[in-house]
Amino acid sequence: MNLGRVAGTLVASRKEPLMEGLTLLVVRQLDVDNTETGGYVVAVDAVGAGVGEIVMYASGSSARQTEATQNRPADAVVMAIVDTWDVDGETVYTK
Repeated sequence: MNLGRVAGTLVASRKEPLMEGLTLLVVRQLDVDNTETGGYVVAVDAVGAGVGEIVMYASGSSARQTEATQNRPADAVVMAIVDTWDVDGETVYTK
């Protein structure tokens, strides 16, 4: 699982039929200190995340194990919206 901030949405009018009806998000990758790493990933939204929210996402074969992405050609999925996280006893992020 990885952390990221939803940077935007992606619309593809022509796509694989199994991807119809899925919302695609552009997610900027974060490290554990809430610092942007410079990388981006396009992920299927399984939880209704919005732009600016911090999310947890899975990639690779794990991305196809949610109800929304099962048996679909997805390589990344947003599977949680983060409310707060702590590292070494200090709060790094609170929604």
